[in-house]
Amino acid sequence: MHRRPPISRRNLLLGAAATFGVPAVLAGCGSGAPSPAPSGSGGGLGTVTIGSNASDEIPKKTLDTVLKGFTQAATRINTVDHNTFQENINRYLRGTPDDVFTWFAGYRMRFFAEQGLATDISDVWQEIGGGYTQAFKDQSTGADGKQYFVPFTYYPWAVFYRKSVWADKGYEPPATLDELTALAGRMRADGLIPIAFADKDGWPAMGTFDILNLRTNGYDFHISLMAGQESWTDPRVRQVFDTWRGLMEYHQPAALGRTWQEAGQSLAQKKTGMYLLGMFVAQQFPEADLDDLDFFTFPEINPAYGTDSIDAPVDGYMISAKARNVDGAKAVLKHLAQPSSQDIATKLDPGTLAAGSGADTSGYSALQKRGAELVSKATHIAQFLDRDTRPDFASTVMIPSLQSFVGEPAEIDSLLSSIEKQKANIFR
Repeated sequence: MHRRPPISRRNLLLGAAATFGVPAVLAGCGSGAPSPAPSGSGGGLGTVTIGSNASDEIPKKTLDTVLKGFTQAATRINTVDHNTFQENINRYLRGTPDDVFTWFAGYRMRFFAEQGLATDISDVWQEIGGGYTQAFKDQSTGADGKQYFVPFTYYPWAVFYRKSVWADKGYEPPATLDELTALAGRMRADGLIPIAFADKDGWPAMGTFDILNLRTNGYDFHISLMAGQESWTDPRVRQVFDTWRGLMEYHQPAALGRTWQEAGQSLAQKKTGMYLLGMFVAQQFPEADLDDLDFFTFPEINPAYGTDSIDAPVDGYMISAKARNVDGAKAVLKHLAQPSSQDIATKLDPGTLAAGSGADTSGYSALQKRGAELVSKATHIAQFLDRDTRPDFASTVMIPSLQSFVGEPAEIDSLLSSIEKQKANIFR
């Protein structure tokens, strides 16, 4: 199976039922606009439809604002609950998709390119390529050497905390797993829930698995495991779950009934001491409190790998193979690639960084500057579990499996055997 190159240094659910072809029962869940939202002003290229997973308030506002500056065509944004979008993306792309759709770089982009469900945009890259580093171009390139994706923003995963709480208690960022455990014990003694945690949506626990595997077994093993090339019953994987089980007593309880937003709010409200999540956790903080938000990279577990790897997913846009307005869609992608468009995004969303190298970083907040620095110092960048593996494996196997572990962390061996058996049926 093709392996992506490593990066170095670096609800409208009614709409879901119609657009994605999902059962109408789903239309009662989630959140989002009650109808497709028109944006931009009409130009010579007709109307471009955009399928968007940006259902949370800040990302949704960001995309709408960016597209208001696009004048070559009218645009219509069809917003779908984020999780529903991901779970139904394959059916969506094989049905009647929008011209442009939000998606992810790397493996998950390549998967749909190889299925013939995306439009080759190499000609777009001939115009925009100078605005991106080679690493971002690599993450936008299919196995056939053609480009299918335009990076827009990215964000690192780290352990976030409130500086004022830590200063008041005298906490210091831990450098090792033992120090992290000791710190969690201090927090619990001080009346704090040590580690904010949520997995109602299914994907957040993936981030915990990722970092524990990267820290324990290194980047190469992690990527091979995600590609179906390693066994889930390998003792090295068992060690990851053993370590996680040891930390579970410090996790916020009843995680399967909590959204990531609610866990983020518990950190903002000073009820929890720290939270492993993407930098988008900043969306849950009042603007007046953003300067009090800081982070550290997850500490070392295995000295052989130290802290050389992190998750830093890249979000962006693709054109569906069934696009009705390809010229207009390509014009939209060129607009989204402009530094000025990405500058709007990073100003409106404090939890993102601009993917383009020409973006104006002088207006970055202290948190954004720290995030960019963290990514620049990382030897290896992983995209995230559900982006580094097949979408069917991530959604049908790993989400229920990790939720099962969170609910019953003592059942490891049978869980790993089940994952391996299902993996063998998918990666054939």
